[in-house]
Amino acid sequence: MGNLVCPAEFDIGEDARVVVLSVTEGEDKPVKYPAMFRRCDAALLNKIDLLPHLDYNKALAIGYIQQVHPGMPVFEISARTGEGMEAWIGWLRGENRLKAQGSKPIAACG
Repeated sequence: MGNLVCPAEFDIGEDARVVVLSVTEGEDKPVKYPAMFRRCDAALLNKIDLLPHLDYNKALAIGYIQQVHPGMPVFEISARTGEGMEAWIGWLRGENRLKAQGSKPIAACG
């Protein structure tokens, strides 16, 4: 938890790292703070319920994420409406299953 710079630099014993990018923050954060996006296992594009009210290029934001971390899963979610939560929770459950089976290495910084 925290800002987009400091948490990427420290191993805090997590099993997976996830970055949350709110659509209200702008599309450029993945290229502005690439360390965070490179070291995370998944990205949440949050507050998608606000997209009709914003001048936000979702495709550009996702493209930047993929440019910095090719293949990173991106989950489009709305914490307010619950949209996209099933896919996000499914990913978490899958990560938990992998860990329980011993087939997922613990996340490492770097």
